[in-house]
Amino acid sequence: MSTSTTTLTQINHFIDGAESRGEGEQTRPVFNPATGQVTAELRLANEADLNTAVAAAKKAAESWGDISLAKRTGVLFKFRELVAAHVDELAELITAEHGKVISDAKGEIGRGLEVIEFACGIPQLLKGDYSDQVSTGIDVFSFREPLGVVAGITPFNFPVMVPLWMAPMAIATGNAFILKPSERDPSAPMLLARLWKQAGLPDGVFQVLHGGKETVDGLLTHPDVDGISFVGSTPIAQYVHETATKHGKRVQALGGAKNHAIVMPDADLDNAADHLAAAAFGSAGERCMAISVAVAVGDAAELLVKKVQERALAVKVGNGTEPGAEMGPVITPASKERIVRIVTEAETAGAAMVVDGRDLVVPGHEEGFWVGPTVIDHVKTEMSAYTEEIFGPVLVVVRVADLEEGIALINANPYGNGTAIFTSSGANARKFQRSVTVGMVGINVPLPVPVAYHSFGGWKNSLFGDKHIYGPEGVSFYTRGKVITSRWPEPTHASGASYNFPSN
Repeated sequence: MSTSTTTLTQINHFIDGAESRGEGEQTRPVFNPATGQVTAELRLANEADLNTAVAAAKKAAESWGDISLAKRTGVLFKFRELVAAHVDELAELITAEHGKVISDAKGEIGRGLEVIEFACGIPQLLKGDYSDQVSTGIDVFSFREPLGVVAGITPFNFPVMVPLWMAPMAIATGNAFILKPSERDPSAPMLLARLWKQAGLPDGVFQVLHGGKETVDGLLTHPDVDGISFVGSTPIAQYVHETATKHGKRVQALGGAKNHAIVMPDADLDNAADHLAAAAFGSAGERCMAISVAVAVGDAAELLVKKVQERALAVKVGNGTEPGAEMGPVITPASKERIVRIVTEAETAGAAMVVDGRDLVVPGHEEGFWVGPTVIDHVKTEMSAYTEEIFGPVLVVVRVADLEEGIALINANPYGNGTAIFTSSGANARKFQRSVTVGMVGINVPLPVPVAYHSFGGWKNSLFGDKHIYGPEGVSFYTRGKVITSRWPEPTHASGASYNFPSN
Protein backbone atom coordinates (compact mmCIF):
# COMPACT_ATOMS: atom_id res chain seq x y z
CA MET A 1 0.00 0.00 0.00
CA SER A 2 1.38 3.37 -0.98
CA THR A 3 0.64 6.66 0.79
CA SER A 4 2.93 8.82 -1.34
CA THR A 5 1.18 11.56 -3.23
CA THR A 6 1.73 15.03 -4.65
CA THR A 7 -1.18 17.44 -4.28
CA LEU A 8 -4.10 16.07 -2.33
CA THR A 9 -7.69 17.21 -2.58
CA GLN A 10 -8.87 18.59 0.75
CA ILE A 11 -12.35 17.55 1.84
CA ASN A 12 -14.00 20.01 4.22
CA HIS A 13 -17.21 20.09 6.22
CA PHE A 14 -20.51 21.61 5.07
CA ILE A 15 -21.72 23.88 7.86
CA ASP A 16 -24.55 26.43 7.78
CA GLY A 17 -24.90 26.42 4.01
CA ALA A 18 -21.25 26.49 2.95
CA GLU A 19 -18.11 24.40 2.83
CA SER A 20 -15.98 25.04 5.89
CA ARG A 21 -12.43 24.11 6.77
CA GLY A 22 -13.46 24.15 10.42
CA GLU A 23 -11.21 24.75 13.38
CA GLY A 24 -10.10 21.18 13.90
CA GLU A 25 -6.53 20.48 12.83
CA GLN A 26 -6.69 16.70 12.61
CA THR A 27 -6.91 15.06 9.18
CA ARG A 28 -7.32 11.56 7.81
CA PRO A 29 -6.27 10.13 4.43
CA VAL A 30 -8.91 8.90 1.99
CA PHE A 31 -7.89 5.92 -0.18
CA ASN A 32 -8.91 4.45 -3.49
CA PRO A 33 -9.26 0.77 -2.45
CA ALA A 34 -8.61 -0.48 -5.99
CA THR A 35 -5.19 1.15 -6.20
CA GLY A 36 -4.19 1.57 -2.56
CA GLN A 37 -3.36 5.22 -3.27
CA VAL A 38 -4.24 8.18 -1.07
CA THR A 39 -6.57 10.42 -3.05
CA ALA A 40 -7.65 13.09 -0.57
CA GLU A 41 -7.15 14.55 2.88
CA LEU A 42 -10.24 14.74 5.07
CA ARG A 43 -10.51 17.42 7.73
CA LEU A 44 -11.92 16.22 11.05
CA ALA A 45 -14.11 18.31 13.32
CA ASN A 46 -13.25 19.36 16.84
CA GLU A 47 -15.62 20.37 19.64
CA ALA A 48 -15.89 23.94 18.38
CA ASP A 49 -16.93 22.73 14.91
CA LEU A 50 -19.54 20.45 16.46
CA ASN A 51 -20.97 23.28 18.53
CA THR A 52 -21.07 25.56 15.49
CA ALA A 53 -22.96 22.98 13.45
CA VAL A 54 -25.46 22.19 16.21
CA ALA A 55 -26.11 25.89 16.86
CA ALA A 56 -26.76 26.44 13.14
CA ALA A 57 -29.06 23.43 13.06
CA LYS A 58 -31.01 24.58 16.11
CA LYS A 59 -31.56 28.02 14.61
CA ALA A 60 -32.55 26.56 11.23
CA ALA A 61 -34.95 24.03 12.77
CA GLU A 62 -36.97 26.77 14.43
CA SER A 63 -37.91 28.33 11.09
CA TRP A 64 -37.86 25.20 8.89
CA GLY A 65 -40.37 23.44 11.14
CA ASP A 66 -42.78 26.34 10.59
CA ILE A 67 -42.44 26.41 6.80
CA SER A 68 -45.51 25.20 4.94
CA LEU A 69 -45.67 21.64 3.70
CA ALA A 70 -46.06 22.97 0.17
CA LYS A 71 -42.72 24.80 0.38
CA ARG A 72 -41.00 21.79 1.99
CA THR A 73 -42.18 19.46 -0.75
CA GLY A 74 -41.07 21.99 -3.36
CA VAL A 75 -37.51 21.66 -2.06
CA LEU A 76 -37.78 17.88 -1.89
CA PHE A 77 -39.03 17.58 -5.47
CA LYS A 78 -36.18 19.80 -6.67
CA PHE A 79 -33.63 17.79 -4.65
CA ARG A 80 -34.94 14.57 -6.17
CA GLU A 81 -34.52 16.08 -9.63
CA LEU A 82 -30.93 17.14 -8.88
CA VAL A 83 -29.90 13.76 -7.42
CA ALA A 84 -31.31 12.01 -10.50
CA ALA A 85 -29.37 14.40 -12.74
CA HIS A 86 -26.10 13.71 -10.87
CA VAL A 87 -26.27 9.91 -10.67
CA ASP A 88 -23.15 9.46 -12.80
CA GLU A 89 -21.10 11.91 -10.74
CA LEU A 90 -22.27 10.43 -7.43
CA ALA A 91 -21.53 6.89 -8.64
CA GLU A 92 -18.01 7.86 -9.70
CA LEU A 93 -17.32 9.34 -6.25
CA ILE A 94 -18.65 6.20 -4.55
CA THR A 95 -16.53 3.88 -6.70
CA ALA A 96 -13.40 5.99 -6.24
CA GLU A 97 -13.57 5.82 -2.43
CA HIS A 98 -15.54 2.67 -1.66
CA GLY A 99 -14.45 0.45 -4.55
CA LYS A 100 -17.83 -1.02 -5.57
CA VAL A 101 -18.47 -1.23 -9.30
CA ILE A 102 -20.20 1.67 -11.04
CA SER A 103 -23.40 -0.27 -11.75
CA ASP A 104 -23.71 -1.20 -8.06
CA ALA A 105 -23.06 2.41 -7.05
CA LYS A 106 -25.85 3.55 -9.34
CA GLY A 107 -28.08 0.91 -7.80
CA GLU A 108 -27.61 2.29 -4.30
CA ILE A 109 -28.41 5.81 -5.54
CA GLY A 110 -31.60 4.45 -7.11
CA ARG A 111 -32.74 3.03 -3.78
CA GLY A 112 -31.99 6.37 -2.15
CA LEU A 113 -34.08 8.15 -4.77
CA GLU A 114 -37.03 5.96 -3.81
CA VAL A 115 -36.91 7.34 -0.27
CA ILE A 116 -36.76 10.94 -1.53
CA GLU A 117 -39.84 10.20 -3.62
CA PHE A 118 -41.63 8.79 -0.58
CA ALA A 119 -40.68 11.88 1.44
CA CYS A 120 -42.18 14.07 -1.28
CA GLY A 121 -45.56 12.74 -0.15
CA ILE A 122 -45.12 14.19 3.34
CA PRO A 123 -48.36 16.26 3.29
CA GLN A 124 -50.34 13.03 3.14
CA LEU A 125 -48.05 11.29 5.65
CA LEU A 126 -48.46 14.05 8.24
CA LYS A 127 -52.26 14.24 8.08
CA GLY A 128 -53.64 14.25 11.60
CA ASP A 129 -56.89 12.92 13.08
CA TYR A 130 -59.96 14.83 14.20
CA SER A 131 -62.81 13.65 16.42
CA ASP A 132 -65.87 15.90 16.58
CA GLN A 133 -68.06 16.20 19.69
CA VAL A 134 -66.21 13.66 21.81
CA SER A 135 -67.95 15.25 24.75
CA THR A 136 -70.57 17.98 24.82
CA GLY A 137 -69.06 20.91 22.90
CA ILE A 138 -65.58 19.35 22.95
CA ASP A 139 -63.47 18.21 19.99
CA VAL A 140 -60.15 16.33 19.96
CA PHE A 141 -57.55 16.42 17.21
CA SER A 142 -53.98 15.22 16.89
CA PHE A 143 -50.97 15.94 14.71
CA ARG A 144 -47.22 15.35 14.66
CA GLU A 145 -44.43 17.89 15.17
CA PRO A 146 -40.70 17.63 14.34
CA LEU A 147 -38.18 16.69 17.02
CA GLY A 148 -35.89 19.63 16.19
CA VAL A 149 -32.22 18.78 15.56
CA VAL A 150 -31.43 15.21 14.51
CA ALA A 151 -28.19 13.55 13.45
CA GLY A 152 -27.35 10.63 11.19
CA ILE A 153 -24.19 8.56 11.68
CA THR A 154 -23.73 6.47 8.55
CA PRO A 155 -21.43 3.63 7.42
CA PHE A 156 -18.91 3.36 4.59
CA ASN A 157 -20.73 0.67 2.63
CA PHE A 158 -23.55 2.90 1.34
CA PRO A 159 -22.25 6.49 1.37
CA VAL A 160 -25.29 7.79 -0.55
CA MET A 161 -28.13 5.36 0.08
CA VAL A 162 -28.03 5.32 3.88
CA PRO A 163 -27.86 9.13 4.24
CA LEU A 164 -30.83 9.24 1.85
CA TRP A 165 -32.66 6.74 4.04
CA MET A 166 -32.45 9.33 6.83
CA ALA A 167 -32.13 12.94 5.70
CA PRO A 168 -35.14 13.29 3.34
CA MET A 169 -37.46 11.84 6.00
CA ALA A 170 -35.99 14.04 8.74
CA ILE A 171 -36.10 17.18 6.61
CA ALA A 172 -39.56 16.53 5.17
CA THR A 173 -40.96 16.22 8.69
CA GLY A 174 -39.50 19.63 9.63
CA ASN A 175 -36.19 18.81 11.35
CA ALA A 176 -32.67 20.07 10.79
CA PHE A 177 -30.28 17.20 10.00
CA ILE A 178 -26.54 16.81 10.71
CA LEU A 179 -24.82 14.02 8.79
CA LYS A 180 -21.69 12.41 10.21
CA PRO A 181 -20.64 10.13 7.32
CA SER A 182 -17.90 7.53 7.26
CA GLU A 183 -14.41 8.99 7.03
CA ARG A 184 -13.55 6.37 4.39
CA ASP A 185 -15.77 7.70 1.57
CA PRO A 186 -16.84 11.27 2.38
CA SER A 187 -16.97 12.90 -1.08
CA ALA A 188 -20.42 11.71 -2.19
CA PRO A 189 -22.11 13.03 0.99
CA MET A 190 -20.51 16.41 0.32
CA LEU A 191 -22.05 16.44 -3.15
CA LEU A 192 -25.43 15.66 -1.57
CA ALA A 193 -24.99 18.74 0.64
CA ARG A 194 -24.35 20.94 -2.40
CA LEU A 195 -27.43 19.51 -4.12
CA TRP A 196 -29.61 20.27 -1.07
CA LYS A 197 -28.31 23.83 -1.20
CA GLN A 198 -29.02 24.06 -4.92
CA ALA A 199 -32.55 22.74 -4.32
CA GLY A 200 -33.27 25.74 -2.13
CA LEU A 201 -32.96 24.18 1.32
CA PRO A 202 -32.31 26.93 3.89
CA ASP A 203 -28.83 27.12 5.40
CA GLY A 204 -28.31 24.91 8.44
CA VAL A 205 -31.10 22.42 7.67
CA PHE A 206 -28.65 19.89 6.17
CA GLN A 207 -25.01 19.86 7.29
CA VAL A 208 -22.09 17.44 6.96
CA LEU A 209 -19.62 17.11 9.80
CA HIS A 210 -16.64 14.78 9.42
CA GLY A 211 -14.99 13.20 12.40
CA GLY A 212 -14.20 10.16 14.48
CA LYS A 213 -15.28 8.98 17.91
CA GLU A 214 -14.99 12.44 19.45
CA THR A 215 -17.52 13.82 16.97
CA VAL A 216 -19.85 10.84 17.41
CA ASP A 217 -19.76 11.19 21.20
CA GLY A 218 -20.39 14.91 20.85
CA LEU A 219 -23.56 14.27 18.85
CA LEU A 220 -24.72 11.57 21.26
CA THR A 221 -24.39 13.82 24.30
CA HIS A 222 -25.05 17.36 23.01
CA PRO A 223 -28.10 18.81 24.80
CA ASP A 224 -29.44 20.43 21.61
CA VAL A 225 -29.47 17.21 19.54
CA ASP A 226 -32.88 15.56 19.88
CA GLY A 227 -32.55 12.35 17.87
CA ILE A 228 -29.90 9.99 16.51
CA SER A 229 -30.08 7.60 13.56
CA PHE A 230 -27.21 5.13 13.22
CA VAL A 231 -26.24 2.31 10.89
CA GLY A 232 -23.11 0.25 11.59
CA SER A 233 -21.77 -2.69 13.58
CA THR A 234 -23.69 -4.18 16.49
CA PRO A 235 -21.20 -3.23 19.26
CA ILE A 236 -21.23 0.42 18.12
CA ALA A 237 -25.01 0.38 17.60
CA GLN A 238 -25.44 -0.79 21.18
CA TYR A 239 -23.03 1.90 22.42
CA VAL A 240 -24.85 4.60 20.42
CA HIS A 241 -28.22 3.50 21.76
CA GLU A 242 -27.12 3.31 25.38
CA THR A 243 -25.19 6.60 25.32
CA ALA A 244 -27.76 8.66 23.44
CA THR A 245 -30.77 7.38 25.37
CA LYS A 246 -28.95 8.07 28.61
CA HIS A 247 -28.77 11.68 27.42
CA GLY A 248 -32.48 11.85 26.67
CA LYS A 249 -32.43 11.37 22.90
CA ARG A 250 -34.64 9.32 20.65
CA VAL A 251 -32.48 6.67 18.96
CA GLN A 252 -32.72 4.17 16.12
CA ALA A 253 -29.48 2.20 15.88
CA LEU A 254 -29.20 -0.49 13.21
CA GLY A 255 -26.47 -3.03 13.87
CA GLY A 256 -24.80 -5.98 12.20
CA ALA A 257 -26.13 -9.10 10.57
CA LYS A 258 -25.54 -12.74 9.75
CA ASN A 259 -28.04 -13.36 6.99
CA HIS A 260 -29.00 -16.93 6.12
CA ALA A 261 -30.63 -18.29 2.98
CA ILE A 262 -32.26 -21.70 3.25
CA VAL A 263 -32.18 -23.70 0.03
CA MET A 264 -34.71 -26.51 -0.13
CA PRO A 265 -34.31 -29.62 -2.33
CA ASP A 266 -37.40 -28.54 -4.28
CA ALA A 267 -35.88 -25.18 -5.22
CA ASP A 268 -34.70 -24.24 -8.69
CA LEU A 269 -31.02 -24.72 -7.84
CA ASP A 270 -29.71 -22.74 -10.82
CA ASN A 271 -31.85 -19.79 -9.80
CA ALA A 272 -30.80 -20.19 -6.17
CA ALA A 273 -27.10 -20.39 -7.04
CA ASP A 274 -27.32 -17.31 -9.26
CA HIS A 275 -28.91 -15.28 -6.50
CA LEU A 276 -26.69 -16.64 -3.73
CA ALA A 277 -23.58 -15.66 -5.67
CA ALA A 278 -24.90 -12.17 -6.40
CA ALA A 279 -26.05 -11.66 -2.82
CA ALA A 280 -22.80 -12.94 -1.30
CA PHE A 281 -20.26 -11.35 -3.65
CA GLY A 282 -22.00 -8.17 -4.82
CA SER A 283 -20.32 -5.07 -3.37
CA ALA A 284 -17.58 -7.48 -2.16
CA GLY A 285 -20.00 -8.72 0.50
CA GLU A 286 -19.91 -5.35 2.25
CA ARG A 287 -23.68 -5.12 2.75
CA CYS A 288 -25.64 -5.52 5.96
CA MET A 289 -28.14 -7.51 3.88
CA ALA A 290 -25.57 -9.72 2.12
CA ILE A 291 -26.24 -13.44 2.26
CA SER A 292 -23.25 -14.88 4.08
CA VAL A 293 -24.69 -18.27 5.09
CA ALA A 294 -26.25 -20.75 2.68
CA VAL A 295 -28.27 -23.30 4.65
CA ALA A 296 -28.38 -26.34 2.35
CA VAL A 297 -31.21 -28.72 3.21
CA GLY A 298 -30.77 -32.46 2.66
CA ASP A 299 -30.16 -33.55 -0.91
CA ALA A 300 -29.79 -29.96 -2.15
CA ALA A 301 -26.32 -29.58 -0.66
CA GLU A 302 -23.96 -31.34 -3.08
CA LEU A 303 -25.41 -29.92 -6.29
CA LEU A 304 -25.93 -26.46 -4.80
CA VAL A 305 -22.30 -26.20 -3.69
CA LYS A 306 -21.12 -27.23 -7.15
CA LYS A 307 -23.32 -24.63 -8.84
CA VAL A 308 -22.25 -21.87 -6.46
CA GLN A 309 -18.62 -22.84 -7.03
CA GLU A 310 -19.03 -22.38 -10.79
CA ARG A 311 -20.55 -18.95 -10.33
CA ALA A 312 -17.95 -17.81 -7.78
CA LEU A 313 -15.10 -18.74 -10.14
CA ALA A 314 -16.78 -16.79 -12.94
CA VAL A 315 -17.12 -13.48 -11.05
CA LYS A 316 -15.20 -10.69 -12.82
CA VAL A 317 -13.18 -8.91 -10.14
CA GLY A 318 -11.52 -5.60 -10.98
CA ASN A 319 -11.44 -1.85 -10.63
CA GLY A 320 -15.05 -0.74 -10.36
CA THR A 321 -14.59 1.70 -13.22
CA GLU A 322 -13.69 -1.03 -15.70
CA PRO A 323 -16.42 -2.19 -18.10
CA GLY A 324 -17.69 -5.63 -17.19
CA ALA A 325 -16.36 -5.59 -13.61
CA GLU A 326 -18.79 -7.31 -11.25
CA MET A 327 -16.95 -6.98 -7.95
CA GLY A 328 -14.38 -4.54 -6.62
CA PRO A 329 -11.99 -4.53 -3.64
CA VAL A 330 -12.79 -4.41 0.05
CA ILE A 331 -12.57 -1.05 1.79
CA THR A 332 -9.26 -1.18 3.72
CA PRO A 333 -6.18 -3.36 4.28
CA ALA A 334 -7.48 -4.04 7.80
CA SER A 335 -10.73 -5.39 6.34
CA LYS A 336 -8.79 -7.67 4.03
CA GLU A 337 -6.63 -8.96 6.89
CA ARG A 338 -9.68 -9.69 9.01
CA ILE A 339 -11.46 -11.54 6.21
CA VAL A 340 -8.36 -13.63 5.45
CA ARG A 341 -7.96 -14.45 9.14
CA ILE A 342 -11.52 -15.72 9.47
CA VAL A 343 -11.27 -17.83 6.30
CA THR A 344 -7.98 -19.32 7.49
CA GLU A 345 -9.49 -20.16 10.88
CA ALA A 346 -12.33 -22.02 9.17
CA GLU A 347 -9.90 -24.00 7.03
CA THR A 348 -7.79 -24.86 10.07
CA ALA A 349 -10.90 -25.99 11.97
CA GLY A 350 -11.78 -28.49 9.24
CA ALA A 351 -14.12 -26.65 6.88
CA ALA A 352 -13.78 -27.43 3.17
CA MET A 353 -12.37 -24.69 0.93
CA VAL A 354 -14.46 -24.79 -2.24
CA VAL A 355 -13.28 -21.48 -3.72
CA ASP A 356 -10.37 -19.63 -2.10
CA GLY A 357 -10.08 -15.89 -2.78
CA ARG A 358 -7.43 -15.05 -0.19
CA ASP A 359 -4.52 -14.65 -2.62
CA LEU A 360 -6.28 -12.82 -5.42
CA VAL A 361 -4.13 -10.36 -7.37
CA VAL A 362 -5.65 -8.02 -9.94
CA PRO A 363 -3.05 -7.22 -12.65
CA GLY A 364 -2.23 -3.54 -12.77
CA HIS A 365 -3.75 -3.00 -9.32
CA GLU A 366 -1.36 -5.00 -7.15
CA GLU A 367 -1.57 -2.48 -4.30
CA GLY A 368 -5.37 -2.69 -4.09
CA PHE A 369 -7.26 -4.29 -1.22
CA TRP A 370 -8.40 -7.45 -2.99
CA VAL A 371 -10.19 -10.55 -1.71
CA GLY A 372 -11.74 -12.83 -4.28
CA PRO A 373 -15.07 -14.64 -4.01
CA THR A 374 -14.73 -17.39 -1.42
CA VAL A 375 -16.96 -20.40 -0.74
CA ILE A 376 -16.51 -22.60 2.36
CA ASP A 377 -18.49 -25.83 2.84
CA HIS A 378 -19.14 -27.96 5.92
CA VAL A 379 -18.94 -24.95 8.24
CA LYS A 380 -19.88 -25.61 11.88
CA THR A 381 -21.75 -23.08 14.00
CA GLU A 382 -18.89 -22.76 16.49
CA MET A 383 -16.46 -21.55 13.79
CA SER A 384 -15.65 -17.84 13.57
CA ALA A 385 -16.70 -17.96 9.91
CA TYR A 386 -20.21 -18.54 11.22
CA THR A 387 -20.26 -16.57 14.46
CA GLU A 388 -18.66 -13.35 13.15
CA GLU A 389 -20.04 -10.89 10.62
CA ILE A 390 -17.32 -11.26 7.96
CA PHE A 391 -18.39 -8.29 5.79
CA GLY A 392 -16.48 -9.63 2.82
CA PRO A 393 -17.06 -11.80 -0.28
CA VAL A 394 -17.35 -15.03 1.66
CA LEU A 395 -20.23 -17.50 1.49
CA VAL A 396 -20.26 -20.27 4.08
CA VAL A 397 -22.39 -23.38 3.63
CA VAL A 398 -24.02 -25.05 6.62
CA ARG A 399 -25.78 -28.37 5.98
CA VAL A 400 -29.00 -29.32 7.76
CA ALA A 401 -31.38 -32.26 7.49
CA ASP A 402 -34.69 -30.45 7.06
CA LEU A 403 -36.52 -27.12 7.11
CA GLU A 404 -37.20 -27.32 10.86
CA GLU A 405 -33.48 -27.64 11.60
CA GLY A 406 -32.75 -24.71 9.29
CA ILE A 407 -35.31 -22.48 11.01
CA ALA A 408 -33.95 -23.45 14.42
CA LEU A 409 -30.44 -22.56 13.24
CA ILE A 410 -31.53 -19.10 12.13
CA ASN A 411 -33.58 -18.45 15.25
CA ALA A 412 -30.66 -19.38 17.50
CA ASN A 413 -28.43 -16.78 15.83
CA PRO A 414 -28.10 -13.52 17.80
CA TYR A 415 -28.68 -11.43 14.66
CA GLY A 416 -32.05 -10.95 13.00
CA ASN A 417 -31.60 -8.58 10.08
CA GLY A 418 -32.50 -10.41 6.85
CA THR A 419 -33.10 -13.97 5.70
CA ALA A 420 -34.42 -15.84 2.68
CA ILE A 421 -35.72 -19.19 1.52
CA PHE A 422 -35.49 -20.72 -1.93
CA THR A 423 -38.29 -23.20 -2.54
CA SER A 424 -41.07 -24.09 -4.96
CA SER A 425 -43.40 -24.99 -2.09
CA GLY A 426 -45.88 -22.43 -0.82
CA ALA A 427 -46.29 -24.47 2.36
CA ASN A 428 -42.54 -24.33 3.05
CA ALA A 429 -42.44 -20.61 2.34
CA ARG A 430 -45.39 -19.85 4.59
CA LYS A 431 -44.01 -21.96 7.44
CA PHE A 432 -40.65 -20.19 7.09
CA GLN A 433 -42.02 -16.65 7.02
CA ARG A 434 -44.20 -17.26 10.08
CA SER A 435 -41.60 -19.13 12.15
CA VAL A 436 -38.37 -17.27 11.56
CA THR A 437 -37.37 -14.56 14.09
CA VAL A 438 -35.91 -12.11 11.60
CA GLY A 439 -37.14 -8.65 10.65
CA MET A 440 -36.92 -8.87 6.84
CA VAL A 441 -37.73 -12.08 4.96
CA GLY A 442 -37.31 -12.98 1.29
CA ILE A 443 -39.21 -15.74 -0.52
CA ASN A 444 -37.00 -16.63 -3.50
CA VAL A 445 -35.57 -13.11 -3.02
CA PRO A 446 -32.08 -13.05 -1.49
CA LEU A 447 -31.87 -9.36 -0.49
CA PRO A 448 -35.31 -8.47 0.89
CA VAL A 449 -34.68 -4.74 1.32
CA PRO A 450 -38.16 -3.20 1.63
CA VAL A 451 -39.31 -0.55 -0.83
CA ALA A 452 -39.46 3.01 0.49
CA TYR A 453 -43.10 2.94 1.55
CA HIS A 454 -42.41 0.08 3.94
CA SER A 455 -39.73 0.34 6.63
CA PHE A 456 -36.26 -1.24 6.92
CA GLY A 457 -35.08 -2.87 10.11
CA GLY A 458 -34.11 -6.12 11.76
CA TRP A 459 -34.72 -7.83 15.07
CA LYS A 460 -32.56 -9.01 17.97
CA ASN A 461 -28.98 -7.70 17.87
CA SER A 462 -29.54 -6.09 14.49
CA LEU A 463 -31.63 -3.22 15.89
CA PHE A 464 -31.48 -1.15 19.07
CA GLY A 465 -34.50 1.08 19.54
CA ASP A 466 -38.10 0.44 18.56
CA LYS A 467 -38.36 2.24 15.22
CA HIS A 468 -37.23 0.98 11.83
CA ILE A 469 -35.74 3.34 9.26
CA TYR A 470 -37.58 5.26 6.49
CA GLY A 471 -41.19 4.51 5.44
CA PRO A 472 -44.05 5.00 7.93
CA GLU A 473 -41.81 4.24 10.91
CA GLY A 474 -39.35 6.86 9.67
CA VAL A 475 -42.10 9.48 9.80
CA SER A 476 -42.95 8.35 13.32
CA PHE A 477 -39.32 8.40 14.45
CA TYR A 478 -38.61 11.97 13.34
CA THR A 479 -41.82 13.39 14.83
CA ARG A 480 -43.74 13.34 18.09
CA GLY A 481 -47.48 13.37 18.54
CA LYS A 482 -49.51 16.17 20.03
CA VAL A 483 -53.19 15.83 20.98
CA ILE A 484 -55.46 18.89 21.42
CA THR A 485 -58.71 18.82 23.37
CA SER A 486 -60.69 21.91 22.37
CA ARG A 487 -63.82 23.61 23.71
CA TRP A 488 -65.31 26.83 22.38
CA PRO A 489 -68.47 27.40 24.43
CA GLU A 490 -71.16 29.88 23.60
CA PRO A 491 -70.86 32.94 25.92
CA THR A 492 -74.11 31.99 27.63
CA HIS A 493 -72.86 28.46 28.31
CA ALA A 494 -69.29 29.17 29.41
CA SER A 495 -69.74 27.69 32.87
CA GLY A 496 -70.34 24.09 33.75
CA ALA A 497 -66.97 23.49 35.43
CA SER A 498 -66.86 20.50 37.74
CA TYR A 499 -64.55 19.17 40.44
CA ASN A 500 -65.16 15.67 39.08
CA PHE A 501 -62.92 14.21 36.38
CA PRO A 502 -64.57 15.33 33.12
CA SER A 503 -66.20 12.67 30.99
CA ASN A 504 -69.17 13.79 28.91
